[in-house]
Amino acid sequence: MLPLQCATLERLSLNDMISQSTSVVRGTVTGSYAAFSGPVIYTHYTIQVSERLKGAAGAAGAGSTVDVVVPGGTVANLRQSFAGTPTFLPGDEYVFFLWTSRAGLTQVMGLTQGLFSVAEDGTADPLATRSASHELMLDQKTGRPVKDQTLTMRLSDLRSRIAGAK
Repeated sequence: MLPLQCATLERLSLNDMISQSTSVVRGTVTGSYAAFSGPVIYTHYTIQVSERLKGAAGAAGAGSTVDVVVPGGTVANLRQSFAGTPTFLPGDEYVFFLWTSRAGLTQVMGLTQGLFSVAEDGTADPLATRSASHELMLDQKTGRPVKDQTLTMRLSDLRSRIAGAK
């Protein structure tokens, strides 16, 4: 038998992500490294923040950086991988819906659900797109499997939704 490679996620609405996130930032990936945190390898990504949409006024404001971790990575020829986790490349720009664990690790809400890629279309109000996850997702109320859907909106509309939920 082969192991089943999947993650089971609770489908989160945009309102769920806004309310459950400890911060929401727009930023660009500038670098990464992998390290152990206990028995788990995490890849740490440095995000150059260009805009803070939610969170404490002094935390992760424009011009600052934030360390975002994703489970999995390679350390000293030891590799761990987790289905459904995002990977980033330097230069990637996203709106990140983030939460910070009790251990102090800042992670993306709902794996890829908490990521809106920002289109490089040269406009003042670019499109922000959250791609549909291909992992197994369950409905919060029924516990039944559901299909995720891509969500696309103008960055100004995403800002308004976040500001209106505060």
